[in-house]
Amino acid sequence: MSRWQPGARERLQQAAHELFAEQGFAATTVPEITARAGLTTRTFFRHFADKREVLYADDAEVPAMIATMMSEAPPAAQPLAVIVEGLRTVAETPFEPRRAALRARRELVRTDVGLQERDLHKRAALSEAIREGFLARGIDTARASLLAETSVTLINVALTEWLDRDDDRSLYDIILETLATLRSSLN
Repeated sequence: MSRWQPGARERLQQAAHELFAEQGFAATTVPEITARAGLTTRTFFRHFADKREVLYADDAEVPAMIATMMSEAPPAAQPLAVIVEGLRTVAETPFEPRRAALRARRELVRTDVGLQERDLHKRAALSEAIREGFLARGIDTARASLLAETSVTLINVALTEWLDRDDDRSLYDIILETLATLRSSLN
C-alpha cells in the first residue's frame, strides 16, 4: 500500500459505499474498506472519525452554507422569503446533483439505528443554524425556533417526496409544492 496517494478520501468513500451496498452498513468494517481502497487503516482515520462519517462527512457544509445565506440575505427580507431562497440554494447545490447517492444513503440509514440517530443529529444541526440565523436577524426566540423547525420539516418532507419519485421534477419544485400544502393546511 502506497503512502500519500492522491484521492485517498474519495477512494475510501467509494470503497465504503460499494461495501455498504454489497453487505450492509453494520457488516462492513474499516479494515475491509481500507483493503478495498488499497489504503491503510491509519489513512482512513486521518480522513474519518468512524465509518458513519463516510456517509455524513460532506454534510457539515450545509449548516455553514445556511449561516452564510442567512447573514447575506437582505436585512428587509421577510422570513419566508429567506427560507424559500435558502431552500432553493440548498436544493440546487448540494442535493440535486447527488440524487442517486442520497437515495442509497437513505436506504442505508433505514437499516441502522445508529445512522438514524446521526440523521436526527444532522437535522438538529440544520435547525440550529437556521434558528441562530433568524436570531441574528432580530427575530424573537420562539418565532426563530418555529421558523427553523418548520424549514427543516419542509425540506425533509420535500426531500422524501423527491427521492421517492422517478420523474425529472426538481427538488425545488417539490419544496414549493410542499410549502403550498403547508400553507393551505394552516388556513
